[in-house]
Amino acid sequence: MTELEDAFSVQQLIARFANSFDAKAWETLAACLASTVYTDYSDLRGTAPETISREQFVELRRTALELLKTHHLAGNVEIQLDGARGVARVSMVIHRRGSAGDFFDTHCFYELGVEKTAQQWAISSIVQKVLWNDGQTAIHPGAR
Repeated sequence: MTELEDAFSVQQLIARFANSFDAKAWETLAACLASTVYTDYSDLRGTAPETISREQFVELRRTALELLKTHHLAGNVEIQLDGARGVARVSMVIHRRGSAGDFFDTHCFYELGVEKTAQQWAISSIVQKVLWNDGQTAIHPGAR
């Protein structure tokens, strides 16, 4: 694969990652991830960064989002690859709606570590930097 083809594959990976949350496609989400994932959601959750299994990551997201409608919009993607590793910087807006119409939206920036194994790219680290939030944090169990 050329570097351009790899960059396109990473961009497609980011789209599948974002869309899987909205479709509640948890197997698709799992397929986007490396076997372990370093996560830093401290800006949103106030928790320490940690490395967790792919299965734990998916289960935490499924539990937090199962009762919410979401829409993850990703753009301004910058991809830097160095062989079988790389970093993708992504601007994202996450819209969340509760059953009563209440909302909680996050405007953020992601730095996604990616790695290629067996000709497939996967996300190995996720660092979220929140620019601002709108709405009621109470509808999202993952927010502080």
